[in-house]
Amino acid sequence: MIDMGPKKALAVLLAGLLAASAVATGAAPPAAAAPQSPSSGVDDRAGEVFWRGAWTAAQQPLNPNVPGWAQRGFTGQSVRQVVRISVGGSHVRIRLSNLYGTAPLPLTGATIARAGAGAALHRGSQRHLTFSDRQWAQIPAGAELDSDPLLMRTSPLEKLTVTLYFARPTGRATYHSRATATSYLANGDHRVDPTAGAFTGRSGSWYFLTRVDVREDRARQRDGIVALGDSITDGYGSTPNADNRYPDELAERLVRNNTPRPVLNAGISANRVLSDSPCGGESATARFRRDVATQSGVRTVIVLEGINDIRSQGGTTGCSRGAPRITAQRLIDGHRYLIKWARERGLTVIGATLTPCSCVGTNEAIRNEVNRWIRSTAGTANGYDAIADFDTALANPTNRHALRPAYDSGDHLHPNNAGYRRMAEAIPLAKL
Repeated sequence: MIDMGPKKALAVLLAGLLAASAVATGAAPPAAAAPQSPSSGVDDRAGEVFWRGAWTAAQQPLNPNVPGWAQRGFTGQSVRQVVRISVGGSHVRIRLSNLYGTAPLPLTGATIARAGAGAALHRGSQRHLTFSDRQWAQIPAGAELDSDPLLMRTSPLEKLTVTLYFARPTGRATYHSRATATSYLANGDHRVDPTAGAFTGRSGSWYFLTRVDVREDRARQRDGIVALGDSITDGYGSTPNADNRYPDELAERLVRNNTPRPVLNAGISANRVLSDSPCGGESATARFRRDVATQSGVRTVIVLEGINDIRSQGGTTGCSRGAPRITAQRLIDGHRYLIKWARERGLTVIGATLTPCSCVGTNEAIRNEVNRWIRSTAGTANGYDAIADFDTALANPTNRHALRPAYDSGDHLHPNNAGYRRMAEAIPLAKL
């Protein structure tokens, strides 16, 4: 599937015309895939087939102040990325994003495999992915593309490895900045290489890979859960490569409860509700449709957003640049917009109270007022359907504006592994 916003239409048209005259490695660019409806799970190419989101990473524009792979792009290199899926199925597909690219993205090929240790694969599990029945693809600037369905049995909480090979220059990469996981880089084509030796490059971001969907022909439930948020949803402060973010912990809790469900992490570090961020990308209100409403098989969204609006307000430098002065009412209005969007699309929407941030003065007053509104209006037409009271779960009983020391990663803002586990425990499963 190719999915793009209306503002990208002209740019995509021009990119498509350029792509038509370009020559990919060994063949001409593929035709666009037929449209799908990812939120319903119906695949028009394959009939009544229900797809469910199993993993996601919200994409963001390049932060030009942070050098790295995303800024340089890739040429003649293989990028290997390991993800843990929350549910399994009989088939799998991936989605690649060139949402913030300025030129067509030339993908030479991609494989998926069962993850081994680090960059290694389980031997014999490597499978080539195809796009409109071809192993290569060219994705227009501003667009995203699904791979074809691949018969591959997967299980809840299984780790999969996706390897992308780019023979030709990609230009600047669409990416997810803070993965709390390691991505690997090798020179040359190592798509099917089961060993880790060639993958000498290391990065803490994800590149181009934005979704992994699974399908189970017997399953028709629309039960996916999307966690929309900032760095606390993104898992900052948790152990890298250990899958201890709160959405990961929620997925594990559901598996232990014998009720596995898709849990999709749409957090972006430094993200704000009301305004775009140079580090955190588009605001939550701007990215809601793409990162929540059009996820495959989604039913519920948990919203934990607002700390960066409060802490960054009036900022002129760094990640705070461009953050407007706000009031509690403005932030509440932003949350109401998200609630309206969710309900219009038939989603259950759960509001998470803003966690202790060691804020003082006006900032703490705004946080407390927003939390009072979330709690007092829950279950009404003007509020969230239910709440996840992360504030109460994490707060120091003797100092309510601060994290409990046992849950503090050390910066007095982001939880540690135990704190993220406590957040998952605070979510009312019956309300999901």
